[in-house]
Amino acid sequence: MRRRSQLYVPANNPRMIAKAATLDADSIVFDLEDAVPLEEKVTARVSLGSALGKADWGSRHLAVRINAPGTPDGQADIVTLAAEPRITTLVIPKAEADLSPLARATGKDLIPLIETPTGLLHIEEVVRSERAIAVSYGPSDLAASIGGEIRTWERNPYVRTLIAVAAAAYGLDAIDKVFFDLKDLDGFREEALDAKRLGYVGKQVVHPDQVPVANEVFSPSPEELGWATEVVGAYEAAAREGRGAIRVRDRLVDAVHYRLAKRTLERAKA
Repeated sequence: MRRRSQLYVPANNPRMIAKAATLDADSIVFDLEDAVPLEEKVTARVSLGSALGKADWGSRHLAVRINAPGTPDGQADIVTLAAEPRITTLVIPKAEADLSPLARATGKDLIPLIETPTGLLHIEEVVRSERAIAVSYGPSDLAASIGGEIRTWERNPYVRTLIAVAAAAYGLDAIDKVFFDLKDLDGFREEALDAKRLGYVGKQVVHPDQVPVANEVFSPSPEELGWATEVVGAYEAAAREGRGAIRVRDRLVDAVHYRLAKRTLERAKA
């Protein structure tokens, strides 16, 4: 399943929920946490099921960002959503430890968010959780919990690299963070491209205009597909002759480049 664009939608806004069903986002995350005021959380939790039933979601991946599991609202979210078959995944804010008990209790897949110093230090424990399928992070919450500046944490290469490495080590999708300047689509594209170069497979989006950009960036381009096809064909032909390293367009190609090219073609088929 692709997660090129992971669109966050306030769970207390029926109009925006209905709009989300018309967009081409691969994944929809109905947000019961930061997007919903405290006094509306109970209503949003109860009404979400009704709102879901009024739209055709097709093959989209549907998830909910719950409130932190250790809070009363988080526990209420878990109880309610465990019985909702259309929601296959729970997005877990401020994940800091093994989430396997939550996966077993709900039967849902999990996407933990690394948003605290403890979560960052324990990231391996978090991503090893049963039924964890992807991981992302929140620079704003990291800045708030550490006491730094949001913009500095948004650009922090250590955090972005650590997320990508931890995801790859345990077979999870790495999903890049939110881009907050909703009018700057060029900036959004550049940040998405940078994430793709690090190994991320998608991006959190918070505005409909960001969806097609994310889908484009995290899909192989015609140039990438052409190169991958050429590499796979040339390498397999050389392998039949007993050669393991070849020259393609004056570039050295060996087994590593072959595996990367195969992965590109597999993503295109998806």
